[in-house]
Amino acid sequence: MELRYGCNPHQKPAEIYMENKSELPFKVLSGTPGYINFCDALNSWQLVKELKIALKKPAAASFKHLSPAGAAIAIPLNENEKKAAFVEDLELSPLATAYARARAADRMSSFGDWAALSDICDEQTALLLKKEVSDGVIAPGYSPRALEILREKRNGKYAVIEIDENYTPKETETRQIFGVTLSQKRNDVKIDESFLQNIVSKNKVFSDSAKTDLIIALIALKYTQSNSVVYALNGQVIGVGAGQQSRVHCTRLAGNKADRFLLRHHPKVLSLPFKAGISRADKNNAIDCFLEEDLSPKEIATLYESFDKKVEAFTKEEKRRWLDEQTGVSLASDAFFPFRDNIDRAARSGVKYICQPGGSVRDDIVIQACDEYGIAMAFSGVRLFHH
Repeated sequence: MELRYGCNPHQKPAEIYMENKSELPFKVLSGTPGYINFCDALNSWQLVKELKIALKKPAAASFKHLSPAGAAIAIPLNENEKKAAFVEDLELSPLATAYARARAADRMSSFGDWAALSDICDEQTALLLKKEVSDGVIAPGYSPRALEILREKRNGKYAVIEIDENYTPKETETRQIFGVTLSQKRNDVKIDESFLQNIVSKNKVFSDSAKTDLIIALIALKYTQSNSVVYALNGQVIGVGAGQQSRVHCTRLAGNKADRFLLRHHPKVLSLPFKAGISRADKNNAIDCFLEEDLSPKEIATLYESFDKKVEAFTKEEKRRWLDEQTGVSLASDAFFPFRDNIDRAARSGVKYICQPGGSVRDDIVIQACDEYGIAMAFSGVRLFHH
């Protein structure tokens, strides 16, 4: 299949094909997906397929630039969660619920995302996708009404891909860099509760919900550009730190995103008086500014243009009190923690459960830090780098 261009418009020609000349394992039902779209589509599909197999629930992901902005399974949303996800006015099927959660993980990063669905896309999920700024979707199928809705999005330019859910790639994968071909065994490691058996902390208790969240975080890591750390809660990713050269920078980045996710559920944020007719994207931008510290006078003036009445500032002390009340967050890392600073930062975001490969010369110091906070930590023994 010929593509418009590669990663950038000047990178022509570009195409997608199977090396053995067999048929591509997908069909394009609408739009003209490009090189980056396919990179996101094929990675995100693997993620949601594995989540569905591991946890036996519909799964969805919101992907941007080869990493998930969010991923989730179909766990019902309460009223505050619906409001924070901008879906309080929608009827949600289980699959739509999974995508609503995935999108809500980091609504700023999900702007212009690629959506992945583990199940046949139904009408409710298509209606949700229609409301969001998104580049395309991949799923194993579409109901007739869902396909009709998606084909209308962006005047027919919205990319819709149907993947063969029975397709299995060969065991060895290759890629080229600077004209040099690299080959490796495909990362087909199966992530399940066996990753959580080697508990090395004094606290040995993983709740059932924590086990689910850690499996979600671990599978998300498998398809996140490394170095990477993922925070999860209530069946969904809530913070991703991707592609950082320093492990603690991953933990800080993901933790800051998790904090923003948690703060979006504060009554002050849920009750913001937006002007009538303001778009979902503008609401996201306004909330992000509202949660930001040390705004310039111009930024504050722009922010208040979104509201129809005066709004009280959300103080640093109020935010910290709210975050201190949050707990039960799970965290997974694609490689070992080399220093305890990662644990210290994670604890500030309510982390109580951790899974990481282990294997650092400072494992004892990291375990000691977990014990100080009462965090339960398991060593999986499996590194999950993705490049």
